[in-house]
Amino acid sequence: MTSTVLPTHHRTVKVRDHEIAYREAGPADAPVLLLLHGFPTSSHMFRDLIPRLADSYRLIAPDHLGFGLSAAPSAADFDYTFAELAALTSEFTEALGLDRFALYIQDYGSPIGLRLALAHPERITAIISQNGNAYEEGLGTEAWAPVRALIEERTPETEEPVRAIRSLDGIRWQYETGVPAEYRDLLDPGAWHHDAALMAREGQDEIQLGLIADYGSNFALYPAFQEYFRTSRVPLLAVWGEGDQVFVPAGAEAFRRDLPDAEIHLLPTGHFALETHAPAIAALIGDFLARRVPLRP
Repeated sequence: MTSTVLPTHHRTVKVRDHEIAYREAGPADAPVLLLLHGFPTSSHMFRDLIPRLADSYRLIAPDHLGFGLSAAPSAADFDYTFAELAALTSEFTEALGLDRFALYIQDYGSPIGLRLALAHPERITAIISQNGNAYEEGLGTEAWAPVRALIEERTPETEEPVRAIRSLDGIRWQYETGVPAEYRDLLDPGAWHHDAALMAREGQDEIQLGLIADYGSNFALYPAFQEYFRTSRVPLLAVWGEGDQVFVPAGAEAFRRDLPDAEIHLLPTGHFALETHAPAIAALIGDFLARRVPLRP
């Protein structure tokens, strides 16, 4: 017996004259799942997930501006803030004619996607949060200490420890930390080398330092995100690497405070849970969306 694997297309679209690269798979008339990646990666993080859901959903995964294969204008030419990236993402969805979609949010993709939900709640059919935080208790104390210092005051002294986060060693730490020994050989070293090569491009220092320094604007929106959960009652699935030290499991459990029907699954892996658990996560998403957001009216 053979099964058909639908192809993943690698496309670009211009948004405000910036080339935005994105991956797309699945039937054009299927319900849409918009996949928003985190730091320091790109739509590359969804390479194993997309084919597993493309028979039933139209999956679209953009590279944020400044990341992956999207354009990366200098920090002097684009205001790299989470508000601007969210606005650009909204314009991206409009350029593709997406008026209703479920969101998959991870790391940076969480405040970007949730800002989109605040602006256009009528567009959001469901949220899948994979280590995508919206609560103060989800912030790992040690991992966030240098970032909080930078947010409080941006100086050469506070910038230097944050620079290390996007080094090859810093990126590898994000992939490996919290992954149990029995899953370590599922990690593809090419993933962190891929991310590190893109993070080493000219101009990335100011782009990434600017975004990290702006992360405090997301903390300020946590109450608004939580109010959105309470008022919208949006169906939410959390599939969370329980070994993540950046966004700790308490952030997943906190969703139930505002969304009592939230479905929470803690998986034995780390920050980039798809690297080791893509089949399990795909199965959980497929089951969740089929029950909570039927494929057809």
